[in-house]
Amino acid sequence: MTSAPASPAKPPAHLKRILLKISGESLGDSGGGVSPAVVAKVAGQIARVQALGVEVAVVVGGGNLLRGAEFAKLGTNRATADHMGMLATAINALALQDALERAGIATRAACAVEMKTMMEPYIRRRVIRHLEKGRVVILAGGTGNPYFTTDTAAALRATELGVDAIFKATKVDGVYSADPTKDKAAVRFTQISFDEALTLDLRVMDRTAFTLCMENRMPIMVFDMFVEGNMERAVRGDQIGTWVS
Repeated sequence: MTSAPASPAKPPAHLKRILLKISGESLGDSGGGVSPAVVAKVAGQIARVQALGVEVAVVVGGGNLLRGAEFAKLGTNRATADHMGMLATAINALALQDALERAGIATRAACAVEMKTMMEPYIRRRVIRHLEKGRVVILAGGTGNPYFTTDTAAALRATELGVDAIFKATKVDGVYSADPTKDKAAVRFTQISFDEALTLDLRVMDRTAFTLCMENRMPIMVFDMFVEGNMERAVRGDQIGTWVS
């Protein structure tokens, strides 16, 4: 598939600190469960980026284990269902933390929901200090509140932590004009502005998360995490994925 012409949107000139948003499905085989082999590959990509001197925070989803929204559709109280989803993100965070530590990376896991026997509470200033010391920080529990997605958690934490960009890992190599699995004429954007993405209803993130990024001028890199080395190439500024800014 061809790429669409670049828009006036520009990626950051230099990346000192980034937030990686990983869906739970990125950590399992065929989207389900937690695969130690897949988690190790993800940890390897994060380690390569950190080796460039870039500070990395990670927000992880829990959809590979449980989707609160699906339970809510079947009658479970929405707040309860979302709390179940928060617990799923904690399982994924612990798996990723272990894989990073086995790769020799100093790591901390912080959760928006209190789990003091397993991970730290999310405290903004403490997380920033961990990042400054060269530790990868994995953020679990979403925002700690029901009715908010992990996309929104990523946008919120990115803004709070003063990162230079959000890196949204997906199974697609960028933002397309239409669903590339359904429309063979779909073209990939290399760069696109927030206004253009809204006008074209491209749904880069959920509306709440996307609006938060737009209002705070937080660039988003959408890229395929499942191509080895892609995250490092994106951080280096190679022409992969799509910059939304």
